[in-house]
Amino acid sequence: QVQLVESGGGLVQPGGSLRLSCAASGFTVSTYPMNWYRQAPGKEREWVASITTGGSTNAADSVKGRFTISRDNYKNTVYLQMNSLKAEDTAVYYCFAVVVGVRRWGQGTQVTVSP
Repeated sequence: QVQLVESGGGLVQPGGSLRLSCAASGFTVSTYPMNWYRQAPGKEREWVASITTGGSTNAADSVKGRFTISRDNYKNTVYLQMNSLKAEDTAVYYCFAVVVGVRRWGQGTQVTVSP
C-alpha cells in the first residue's frame, strides 16, 4: 500500500530551523520525483521543492537559499531542511508524489513560525 507520512513540524521562532521528514512505503522514493508543498491558512496549496530521480533539486523562489530537499534511499525517506524560517513560512507542509499515475499526498505536518 502506497503511503506518505510526514513528521517533524512544530512551533519555531523566526530565524530558527526545522527538518521535515516524509517516510514512504509501498514504493521506492528514488524511482519517482518527490515534492514538498505547503498550504497557509486562507491560501492555495503551493509547491515548495522537488527532487528528481537523478537527485537534482529545485525550490520555489520564496524559499530558495533557505530550504533544501534531500533523500535517503536506505531509509526511503525524503527530507525538507528549513533554515532562517519566517512568519510567512507558517503552513501545513505536505509530501507529494505521482506513483504509477496516481497522485499521492501525505496527511501533512504543521509548521508555525512565531516569536
